[in-house]
Amino acid sequence: MTATTPKAISIPDFCEGIQYFGEALPNFETYGAKSAIAEGSVGISDPTDQAAVYQTLLFADALRYLTLQVTGSKASGHPGGFASQAEAYAALVMLGYKNIITEVGHHAPGFYSAMFLDRSLEDMGISTVQQLRDRYREKHGLLGHLSGYIPGILAPAGPLGQGQHFAMAAALLHKDKLFPFTMGDGGMGEPYPMSSMAHFHTAYPSATNFLPVLVWNGFSQEHHSMVSTKTNEEMLAYWHGNGFEEVILVNAKDFDDKNQTGDYVDSTAFSFEQRLAFTKAVLAGIDKAAKSALGGKLTAFIIKQLKGAGVHARGAKSHNLYPKDTLDAPHIIDALKGRALSASAWQLVRTNCERAGGGPAAKTAVTESVLPLPELGELPLEEYAVGGDPKVSTTAMGRLVGKVGECDRTFLVTNADGNEASGIANINQALKIIHPTTDDLYNQSPNGQVYEPLSEDACAGLAVGLSLMGARSLWCSYESFAINGLPIWQTVTQAMAELRRPTPATITLYTAGALEQGRNGWTHQRPEVEAYFAAMMRNGNVFPLFPTDANSIQVCYDWALTTKNKGIVITASKSPLPIRTTFEQTRQGLKDGAIVLQEIEPAQTNLNEGTSKKVVFAVVGDMTLMPVFEAAAFLEGEGIGVKIVSIINPRRLYRPHDVAWDTCSEPDGGFLDDAKFAEIFGGDALIGVTGGASGMLEPIMLRSNAKRDTFAWKRGETTASAGELMAFNGLTAEALTKRAIELVH
Repeated sequence: MTATTPKAISIPDFCEGIQYFGEALPNFETYGAKSAIAEGSVGISDPTDQAAVYQTLLFADALRYLTLQVTGSKASGHPGGFASQAEAYAALVMLGYKNIITEVGHHAPGFYSAMFLDRSLEDMGISTVQQLRDRYREKHGLLGHLSGYIPGILAPAGPLGQGQHFAMAAALLHKDKLFPFTMGDGGMGEPYPMSSMAHFHTAYPSATNFLPVLVWNGFSQEHHSMVSTKTNEEMLAYWHGNGFEEVILVNAKDFDDKNQTGDYVDSTAFSFEQRLAFTKAVLAGIDKAAKSALGGKLTAFIIKQLKGAGVHARGAKSHNLYPKDTLDAPHIIDALKGRALSASAWQLVRTNCERAGGGPAAKTAVTESVLPLPELGELPLEEYAVGGDPKVSTTAMGRLVGKVGECDRTFLVTNADGNEASGIANINQALKIIHPTTDDLYNQSPNGQVYEPLSEDACAGLAVGLSLMGARSLWCSYESFAINGLPIWQTVTQAMAELRRPTPATITLYTAGALEQGRNGWTHQRPEVEAYFAAMMRNGNVFPLFPTDANSIQVCYDWALTTKNKGIVITASKSPLPIRTTFEQTRQGLKDGAIVLQEIEPAQTNLNEGTSKKVVFAVVGDMTLMPVFEAAAFLEGEGIGVKIVSIINPRRLYRPHDVAWDTCSEPDGGFLDDAKFAEIFGGDALIGVTGGASGMLEPIMLRSNAKRDTFAWKRGETTASAGELMAFNGLTAEALTKRAIELVH
């Protein structure tokens, strides 16, 4: 398309690619003569100033225009949701708040438009609207949903119901800054956001410097939203009922002078005077909400406006573009022309965006620099004697966790099901459970560092949010329940793979595995979760660790604390188990992926007969070693050689080309070479053994050329002991012995 603009006006270079320019809006010469954000200021000085209101409206229309043109350039993406709250986003920025988060991945094109306008995207070589269009939804460009790869963007957004975790984590770490986050009708419908914010507020009553901005537009992705039938009074009561002290609602319908039908209306259809009146109310409301949140009140802001306001369609039909919705389509052309600004207005908007918040978000957002953290020094690892008394692995790690928390007061441990139940009561004793009621019996204190909501989503969310924001954390969970927190763990871990700065790894401890939960039955026996991590190992930055014993877990945790931009999953039993390794062995195992625990050569008689055979057991887990050692004794009696290998760090056992490690921002290219693999796993037969998902054994099975088989978890059952549950799943010494003999003969 050819730009249509008065030739007398010089078009700014950044506007290259804008297809339509409009005439100056009424009174531009009065209210657009100079930037409402003065040079050297971070925001407007008076939200009631008419010039500030006028320029906030210009910014909102600029966001709508760019959002639609960018998505239209690929006939793909989601303009409608962001368009319905453009005034609220514009008001936040004009007031100087740029640490803005969203839980709505579909708002991505709007956020990209904002990052373009304040020049953040210049850090990735996007300086013009044409480049913005070209690189939208393209590889190494502006991916379809938000990510830490994009300059100025604080957090990823994809699955609904996650944004509040990032905002709350940031609020804890930066108590003097405001962290607004936008949530849509759909996100509000998730079961987690409100409950997680309510628990957070009980635990941290003074950390109110996060601000939910509800985009109440009446529609979800394909139909009316489930909260579309609520009255204004009911919506306010809902938020108040969930602990919000200040709830500010600005309803576009109150300003409608075009007699639009329905409870949700489009402010861009109003007369210009009423558009300004609506924008003024939003600006004043956002200002009040921000000051309330920063002033110690749990606050929410609600903007009620029809989905798709000012773009190509209204309601759910505005949610996304289809192949027919190209920039040549008449309805797209009409929508763009309706939002077109003059060249002078574009320059004014750009100047305000550059100045707001003290500069581009890519330079000023809290996530654009590394968060300073206290040095931990050398942790007091305690090495137990091999062959000595059995020890509880989780308890050994818990002692170190307590030391980390004592050194680093921003460090947080989260657990939904109780640390005491996982053999880590020593964490509670050292760091205290956060609770408004002080109670020494239950290790409770308002100033504790152990966060215990009865929600795995809330546990995982705050823990990984803190890691993403640059702090240390630990999420503890029963392996059987972890699945409820994994969506946000995965979101953050994958974001870390492309994050443009180093940040502490997100570390988890999964305890009380299926084999320890016999009497609880299958509801507590879900080691299939390990298949989730097995699949994610190929991402390149996911490292499931399986410490062999109480010595091994200490070294694993010590290593995890030194890593950056990784997702590290430590799985261990809470039962006393034999000490089988030294510290040095685990250090080697972390590097090589596995260590040999025992090697028995074939009997001499077999050697003389020329029939010497050796079976290799590749074992994932600690408790699963018990039937393997028992089987080894049987096989030794049969004259068959045995090698028992403990798999500690299976990610190291893949081949380099199996894993996308070189695409990670903090690449880790450590893999066991073929010669060393043959040295560790070489034998006449190989049997992989795990009490969890067989997928965790894939790296070994891919590389071994020996006859091989796998013993793994099948399904849960109520049993009286771990041994009985292993027997139900075929994990017995007898079964292992029988299969080993079959493979070597």
